[in-house]
Amino acid sequence: MPSAPPKTVRPHIHLVSDATGETLKSVAKAALVQFQKSQEEVEVHTWALVRKPLQMERVVEAIAAMGGLVLFTVVDQQLREILIKGCASARLPVVPVLDPVIHAFGKYLGEKAQNLPGRQHELDAEYFHRIDAMHFTIAHDDGQHLGDLEKADIVLVGVSRTSKTPTSMYLANRGFKTANVPIVPGLSIPAELETLKQPLVVGLTTSLDRLVAIRRTRLVSMNQGETSYIDEDHVREELAMARKLCAKHNWPMIDVTRRSIEETAAAILNLHARREEQRRQQDPKR
Repeated sequence: MPSAPPKTVRPHIHLVSDATGETLKSVAKAALVQFQKSQEEVEVHTWALVRKPLQMERVVEAIAAMGGLVLFTVVDQQLREILIKGCASARLPVVPVLDPVIHAFGKYLGEKAQNLPGRQHELDAEYFHRIDAMHFTIAHDDGQHLGDLEKADIVLVGVSRTSKTPTSMYLANRGFKTANVPIVPGLSIPAELETLKQPLVVGLTTSLDRLVAIRRTRLVSMNQGETSYIDEDHVREELAMARKLCAKHNWPMIDVTRRSIEETAAAILNLHARREEQRRQQDPKR
């Protein structure tokens, strides 16, 4: 039986599109005005230009971590299945917004829909910036492409299963190029991390009990047996190593144990804003 969806502090609505997402935004806005008490509390997340299976898998992982209602306009059947199955596994409601409209049009016009991603909206600079951030983040997930790590706005570090990927995707959706690099027992951190000047590096950590539980669930889903990956003493050493590493480099750490993804992201963005303000004060030309 699928596990219950995560409880959230605020209601979440996720808009998943293979185009700009503007159609979904209009639909969500029109619907929300009917709920006067709730519309100011709802947090809307737009996942736009999702056109590859890997992108959709990352989006589904981030959505499952936050919970909420999912609306989508995706025409590719493979991507639809990834999204629908992922939402079903997380027990999240999912609505294919255009399906009944397209079906009605097709029946009335006697013509089959072409199933092409929508391109009816003009794209502005902010949109392109956000999409660029999402592409960068996907390409730099889990320690990939370290050669241009300096181009990141934010770099997240932490041991396995400390929410680095979903947090990175959330930050990317806010327009921040975010890379994440795992801290692996027995391996030195990549040399590229040692010399970073531009990005804000933030460590993510969590409680021992929570981490062991998450990892155990992960192993069960992969049909793997007991390993040092979930041994409490081993995991405790990993967490201690991560704390020492962040302290050595003066990287701030955030404990995600009792935080939702958006709360963790908000804390990171606060750190980033303060850092940028300090830089502007030191160099007014920035």
